[in-house]
Amino acid sequence: MQRRKFIQQTSTIGIIGIASQGFSIGKFVGTEEKVRCGFIGVGARGLSTLSLVLLRKDSVVTAICDIDPITTAKAVKAVTEAGYKSPTLYTDGEHAYKKLLDQKDIDVVFICTPWEWHTPMSVDAMKAGKAVACEVAGAMSIDECWQMVRTYEQTQTPFMIMENVCYRRDVMAVLNMVRQDVFGEMIHLEGGYQHDLREVKFNDGVNYYGGGVEFGDKGYSEAKWRTAHSLNRNGELYPTHGIGPVSSFININRGNRFEYLTSMASKARGLHKHITDHPKGGMNHANAKVDFKLGDVVTTNIKTANGESITLTHDTNLPRPYSLGFRVQGTKGIWMDVNKSMYIEGKSEPHRWESADAYSKTYDHPLWKKYENDASGAGHGGMDWFVLNAFIEAYKRKDPMPLDVYDHASWAVITCLSEQSISLGGEPQSFPDFTDGKWMSRKPVFALGEAY
Repeated sequence: MQRRKFIQQTSTIGIIGIASQGFSIGKFVGTEEKVRCGFIGVGARGLSTLSLVLLRKDSVVTAICDIDPITTAKAVKAVTEAGYKSPTLYTDGEHAYKKLLDQKDIDVVFICTPWEWHTPMSVDAMKAGKAVACEVAGAMSIDECWQMVRTYEQTQTPFMIMENVCYRRDVMAVLNMVRQDVFGEMIHLEGGYQHDLREVKFNDGVNYYGGGVEFGDKGYSEAKWRTAHSLNRNGELYPTHGIGPVSSFININRGNRFEYLTSMASKARGLHKHITDHPKGGMNHANAKVDFKLGDVVTTNIKTANGESITLTHDTNLPRPYSLGFRVQGTKGIWMDVNKSMYIEGKSEPHRWESADAYSKTYDHPLWKKYENDASGAGHGGMDWFVLNAFIEAYKRKDPMPLDVYDHASWAVITCLSEQSISLGGEPQSFPDFTDGKWMSRKPVFALGEAY
């Protein structure tokens, strides 16, 4: 605590805010040029993002890297059917992506690979001078987060974490309400990842594959790698869908920061029961003997420098409907995602919820009003279009990325800190200040520009 107060009191006030800072690399892309894109990973998520890039008039896909010949073939077909020449392919092993990074006609890379590859691939891409759009997850270690930050600071290569939920329409309407002081001063916020993922299925556009009780080499799609984290780790494994929007509500890394967290995990029963009850499993199935480490419900509480409290919930191995469980509560009112309800003191009937629909329409964010038609039909209710557009436009204009490397590090490190807290019986864990004090002078940029 003494060290933190010392840093706050003695850090220079002359730091240049990122809101006025341009990137030092990356050519200007005019109306007659296209952003040249490389894809590392074209599984389910990568193919979805690829399809959106191919719809843009300002972008072209020049290279693809993936070790799966089936998904690679689908990606190449999508590019050629869109009217472009076949991209250069890199398929020779897990490190083939490094050869892609040497390709000259690539401006930006999309990293859509399993979680454990995000940091090494992002670091190598930044060192190669390729702007990075990286898919989301928690970090493997605290050191990884520092690697990302230090590499960015050394190279000044643009980096954006592709957290699409920050662009969800109702979330952005609530952000608009927060910025217009409808809820008053922020007090408590909640979010999470609550999604039944026990039986992963993969849709290739024609058939559904997978489903069952296998994972690893015998699994399909994400079951090949994602279930291994439930086997070996116990913590808040997927924090960004919940903490990303919450961070924009309370200006994390831009006048506010996370200070410490505590985490606890329930017992682990969901995956075992799924295996033993499933027609493809049973008590005698080999996976029925697996000792899964991940608690079925992981709860993390965070305290911020400005005094707000935050609760995150990770719940993916039990039967339940999907919900991110957002709650935004201030001195004037509250929004609840799970029942899509609002209560604003002085406007709502006392002690009674009202539907959030009217507020969502009244406070619909200007970006959604402007780009609703462009986002129509895009994945995750249009969110995927917005996050992609934000990255491409910020790169073209040499503007600060709206969800940058400091956001990534601060969100991803929650996984590592929660693992430590749980292993130590809920002991508080302090957040590193990845901005080295710059959070005090950095200005909010998310969803304030005309394009992002």
